[in-house]
Amino acid sequence: MTDQNEPLWKGFLGTWLLDPESCQYEQGDPPRSGSYRIEEAGERLAFHMEWIDADGESLSASFTATPDGEPEAFPGGDLADAMSVTPVSRRELNSAAYYKGHERMVASRQLDDDGGAMRVIQVVRLPNGESPTNISIYLRSH
Repeated sequence: MTDQNEPLWKGFLGTWLLDPESCQYEQGDPPRSGSYRIEEAGERLAFHMEWIDADGESLSASFTATPDGEPEAFPGGDLADAMSVTPVSRRELNSAAYYKGHERMVASRQLDDDGGAMRVIQVVRLPNGESPTNISIYLRSH
């Protein structure tokens, strides 16, 4: 039973471990392994990603944003100057990166029926009009 007063993103909180066999990448090589941690940070959500790339290099990225669907300033250099996080439903949490008002990337996080797996679908919008998509599945860490 879900508490109706809980925020829509509640089911996404926690640590998730990549299932490397699930990766379907149209851009770049899929990582060898990875983890995804989503936590509340006051009124914001914090996203922490760590992975071992195809060449064996350890990489990480983190960002925080207010989960209200509104773009806010983001220090992404020439790649992104704004970011939004939108809780669509209890099973979908999206983020988007923008540069000079143009959407450059969308990541859709979707929970399965029991909340034990999270599919991440990342679409990059390239200047030539192509939109390569990378799909990965993360399993909840207990």
